[in-house]
Amino acid sequence: MYLSKKLVINMLAGCTLALAGGIANAADANVAAALSHSDRPSGDADADERRMPDQVLAFAGLETGMDVLELEAGGGYYTEILSRSVGSNGSVILQHPQGLMGFVGDGIDLRTANNRLSNVTITITQFDDLDAANNSIDMVTWIQGPHELGFAPDGNSLGDAAGAFREIARVLKPGGVLVASDHQAPAGTGLEAGGTLHRIEQSWVTEMAEAAGLSVASTSNLLKNSDDPLTDGVFAPAIRGNTSQFLVLYRK
Repeated sequence: MYLSKKLVINMLAGCTLALAGGIANAADANVAAALSHSDRPSGDADADERRMPDQVLAFAGLETGMDVLELEAGGGYYTEILSRSVGSNGSVILQHPQGLMGFVGDGIDLRTANNRLSNVTITITQFDDLDAANNSIDMVTWIQGPHELGFAPDGNSLGDAAGAFREIARVLKPGGVLVASDHQAPAGTGLEAGGTLHRIEQSWVTEMAEAAGLSVASTSNLLKNSDDPLTDGVFAPAIRGNTSQFLVLYRK
C-alpha cells in the first residue's frame, strides 16, 4: 500500500504527540500514586488541599525518570512526593542549608531512614554551593524558599543571592527548568523582606534568574490569595498557611 509523504509525516507526528501525552499521563499518575501511597506519613495529606502539590508539579512539567534537585527540602513534604513520582529511573537530591536545620526537626531523617526513599540523596550545603554536576539536573524545585537568601539565622548568611542562581543555572541541563514559589512581598521591598517578613517579590526572583541565564517559561496564579495584605510576616496567625504565593517556571 502506498502512503503519501504527507500522510506518513502526519502519522509520525500523531505518534509523537501520543508518546508525549503518555509520558505526561504517566507522570501525573505517579504523582497521584505518591499522594495516596500507603507508606506516606499520615500528617502529610493534611497539607495537600492548601499546598496543591499535584497541580504545582503538573505546572512544572514533572515527568517520570527525571533527575530533580530539591532546594530547601525542609521536613521533606515534597521530597516524599518527588521521590515516588520520578520513580526508580529518576533521582532526587535533597538539599538543605546547615543554618536552617534547626527548623526541620527530625523530618529528613525519618523520611530517609533505612533507605525508604532509595532514589534520594541528602546534601547539606549553602544555596550558592550546590552538590550536583554541571548540566546534570532536569528540574530544580525551590518551594517557598528564595526569600531565605535575605534571611541570616544567628547572623549567618545562607549563601550569596546571585551566586545561588548561578549555581542553579550551572547544574541544570540545557532545557532544564527551575520551578520557584514563595510568599509574595510588597512591591519595592527587595531582598530585605526575606529577613523581616519571610517574603520576596516575584520580580526580584525573576531578575536574579534572568541574570543567571534563565528565562521565564510560564507563570501561574494557582497559589495566589487576594485576601493577603502582603505586609504581615508569614507566621502571623491571621495569615499563616494562607499567604499569597507566586509560582513561576524558568528554563535554561
